[in-house]
Amino acid sequence: MNVEKDYIKLIFGLKLKQARTNKNLSLFGLAKITELSKSYLNEIEKGKKYPKTDKIILLADKLEVSYDSMVSLKLDNNLAPIGEILKSGILKEIPLDVFGIQENDLIDIIANAPAKVNAFISTIIEIAQHYNLTRESFFLAALRSYQEAHNNYFEDLEKKVLDFSKAFHVNMNTKISVDELKAILIEEYGYTIKELIFSEQEQLGDLRSIFVPKSKTLLLSLDIDEAQKAFILAKEIAYNYLEIKERLYTFSWIKFDNFDQVLNNFYASYFAGALLIPRQLLIDKLDVFLSKTDPKTEEMIELMGAFNASPESFYQRLTNILPKDFQLKNLFFLRLSHQIGSDTYQIKKELHITNQQEPHANEMNEHYCRRWVSVKTIVEAIKQNKTHCFSAQISRYDNSSNEYLVFSSATEDPFKKDCLRSISVGILITPSMKKKFKFMENQTIPKQLVGVTCETCAVKNCLERASPPIQLEQKTRNENTDLIVQQYMEKFS
Repeated sequence: MNVEKDYIKLIFGLKLKQARTNKNLSLFGLAKITELSKSYLNEIEKGKKYPKTDKIILLADKLEVSYDSMVSLKLDNNLAPIGEILKSGILKEIPLDVFGIQENDLIDIIANAPAKVNAFISTIIEIAQHYNLTRESFFLAALRSYQEAHNNYFEDLEKKVLDFSKAFHVNMNTKISVDELKAILIEEYGYTIKELIFSEQEQLGDLRSIFVPKSKTLLLSLDIDEAQKAFILAKEIAYNYLEIKERLYTFSWIKFDNFDQVLNNFYASYFAGALLIPRQLLIDKLDVFLSKTDPKTEEMIELMGAFNASPESFYQRLTNILPKDFQLKNLFFLRLSHQIGSDTYQIKKELHITNQQEPHANEMNEHYCRRWVSVKTIVEAIKQNKTHCFSAQISRYDNSSNEYLVFSSATEDPFKKDCLRSISVGILITPSMKKKFKFMENQTIPKQLVGVTCETCAVKNCLERASPPIQLEQKTRNENTDLIVQQYMEKFS
């Protein structure tokens, strides 16, 4: 696909439609006065065709615009930001079809209301600049929206995993081993696997693996544990079994060139998670766990240990299975990171199923609520020097009164010195949810009133508060000022 030619066609189509609508002409009317077919003109406006010179002269004449203005790539001010986006090729980097959107649909929307679309795009650009959002951030946000739109469950990938297990005689009722995964890569896909000490090179300290496509060599860090190794090997199997060509070669990735790489990385990761944590086996084990009236912390850790997967992979898998198989369609996933010695906690990854749930990333450097169990497990892991600290909590959000059952696991970050991370899944508490979780009837799970950030929190006398509620106070001042203004307006009207 020639991006430059496509851009020229799109720009001409936009200009033609704008010139036509400025004359209050329908496509039928333009076809009648030019004696060109309506379908042909429609193809031009959609950016699919570019007319020959004689046709452009004819169109310019009938629309009473100059030939030069029609063929110029310079857009009017009200279309300039749109032109920049089209020229950048960003729309082609994101496979809009996975969202059920065709690029031509966007062109129609743009052409029909250019001023409004221009204002919207300008606003998005300004917000992105204000919060220093990168191209990568945009791609990851698009991926998250894609996951959320599908409730993070992908039937075709689940089926691919089952097909793979049958073809390779992988027993999905037992914990799959690293040796079995290695054997598949070596014997079926011709891999060479080497283990190296990445940390000897400072620049490679954050990497877990590197794939060298020319020699089909997979380099694994000796610093990774068994679960991380299994995930990387399962992802490599996914890339091959799913016949993915446009892919990333490092884990965790250090860069990506286009959205296809991001999306394919997600597909491979989903496949790997479904292979290491088989759907039916997880459902069966969850059924047993949820039927308990008073499960112990050790039983949840034991449930995670039934699979050759990290706590993060296990929690991610819950976001696939709970909405689909347990009809729990309001939940969130969070990964928090904390550097020992600092007073900050950062959300590095989040996902919200069905609706935007209360805890969410904030780009204004505000302090996340210290009452979150996501924070508490990190604090406890540091205090007790635990490699895996698990806890659960019922969190009631002060601003909405919504309650969530939140599971959280904190572990060391193996690739960042003196850094811990917590993985959490929160499930909105509803009457139907309580029926599925038998232990919700007892009073053993601690309850806590929480906020989102200290700066926006109205909880009184909070001993854990890391910052005064400055955003909330400003909002209250504004509301009070508005109230007085309204009173004066009524008094003197």
